[in-house]
Amino acid sequence: MKDEYPFIIRPLSEEDGAGYLIEYPDLPGCMSDGETPEEALANGRDAVKSYLASCRKYGDKVPKPGRSASGQWRQRVPKSLHSRLVTRAEQEGVSLNTLVTAMIAEGLGKRGTAGGGSTRGTPVRK
Repeated sequence: MKDEYPFIIRPLSEEDGAGYLIEYPDLPGCMSDGETPEEALANGRDAVKSYLASCRKYGDKVPKPGRSASGQWRQRVPKSLHSRLVTRAEQEGVSLNTLVTAMIAEGLGKRGTAGGGSTRGTPVRK
């Protein structure tokens, strides 16, 4: 159930320690961070697990996930792009899915900086 909760990943400013913050809107106060979007996601999963365990331990109601997005889609890309992505994932020692997810998260975060604006509050939604 912990992988069903929607989340928001956003880059943190240098003054906030840099890296990425992950928050779960359906679980008040449930958040974590990491140096990379992948690390934030892994740490976020641990935070959700702890949050849900705490709810069960103290008899609190376990919030239901608020969105019905599956987190999946199929995307056809040119073979040359696919090959470059596979090579990059191998170089970084991560799966292709992890690499592409991180690139999308980073790209959406940077979109908020066009024209010199801040990335704070620019969400990446599951």
